[in-house]
Amino acid sequence: MQEVFVPAVLGIVSLWCTFGSGTRLDVGSNSAPTLTVLPPSSEELSSTTTATLTCLANKGFPSDWTIRWKVDGTSQKQEASSRVLEKDGQYNWSSTLTLTGQEWNKAGGVTCEAQQNSQTPVTKTLRRADCSG
Repeated sequence: MQEVFVPAVLGIVSLWCTFGSGTRLDVGSNSAPTLTVLPPSSEELSSTTTATLTCLANKGFPSDWTIRWKVDGTSQKQEASSRVLEKDGQYNWSSTLTLTGQEWNKAGGVTCEAQQNSQTPVTKTLRRADCSG
């Protein structure tokens, strides 16, 4: 009687798939972006009647995160966010919010919020009191 050994193929899971001409889909690597809120520049505040804030969302996956703004808890209309796919396969977004100088001066906190579908959002709040100017 002859023994035949068949190696087990259990536990081998492909973490990525390639479609068509090289489109890559990563599976199981969802990650929330890290948020940074940049205040308006002192030059802008002193020379115009507007205050432009920028939210940077770095190293998120997949690409369907939505960036929103709130001022003192109230949702704001903002410019559409732009998305960039980095070489490491993760995405970076940026979004701007333009307020009047008066809105900025009376704002207690401005929050940038990133959310994917119905997941709990990631937020970062900039307190105007922490900014000079």
